[in-house]
Amino acid sequence: MKTSLKISAVAALAAFLSLGSANAASDDKNIVEVATSAGQFKTLVAAVKAAGLADTLSGPGPFTVFAPTDEAFAKLPKGTVEELMKPENKKKLAGILTYHVVDGKVMAADVKTMEAKTVNGANAKVKVAGNNVTIDEAKVVKTDIAASNGVIHVIDTVIMP
Repeated sequence: MKTSLKISAVAALAAFLSLGSANAASDDKNIVEVATSAGQFKTLVAAVKAAGLADTLSGPGPFTVFAPTDEAFAKLPKGTVEELMKPENKKKLAGILTYHVVDGKVMAADVKTMEAKTVNGANAKVKVAGNNVTIDEAKVVKTDIAASNGVIHVIDTVIMP
């Protein structure tokens, strides 16, 4: 999914990108490997494995992942993560996690206010407002973390389909 960006949105994102991007030299690692090595996505990686999505997100892609940090998962009501990680909730967990993934490699410069179709089939609302970018109610706090099979954008809240 490639989108074009209006010139005004490019200007609006310029300050955000200069402050928030992380262009780590991770092009040789896939999304799961990059998330694992980052250290701030332990809950996400555990959830991806519990949902049976590790092989998919390690595959050729490309994927764009809006990755909630461990702090984002900690904002959920107590016991939610543990409940979702149970084998009987694998399908529900996979649905939530695939809502954080967009097919294709979408870099921050390609973002505009729109509805993005997620891998789980639902649309997430992406909004560009000044220097801020949100997906649903989550703020994008770091962008363009490169992986061999896509890109990761870090978000501060777990989003729900």
